[in-house]
Amino acid sequence: MLDVVVDHGSGVAPFEQVRRQIAQQINDRTLPVGTKLPTVRGLATDLGIAANTAAKAYRELEQAGLIETRGRAGTFVASAGDRSSERAAEAAAEYVRAVTALGIDREQALAIVRAALGF
Repeated sequence: MLDVVVDHGSGVAPFEQVRRQIAQQINDRTLPVGTKLPTVRGLATDLGIAANTAAKAYRELEQAGLIETRGRAGTFVASAGDRSSERAAEAAAEYVRAVTALGIDREQALAIVRAALGF
């Protein structure tokens, strides 16, 4: 079951809070492959957010391959969600190749990643 809470007082945009929480639940398998998700309107109503906000979160999750929309059947956790860690490792390896080619040292490369993650 989907368990998402939006903190309206947070400095993090509501769509990002929703996206992160759903992605985390897919990655930790709380939401297994094939789980049907609420409609955009249903999610928006449940969370007290605008439909456009919920739609943006779903769009980003779909672009990441974590969810898929099957027309009128609805939105579901995609089988690609099972590969999230593998895909992240592949992206990290590509990042290492890129920074190495650019002559960026390990500490600077890590600082760039920390900044991108907001640490």
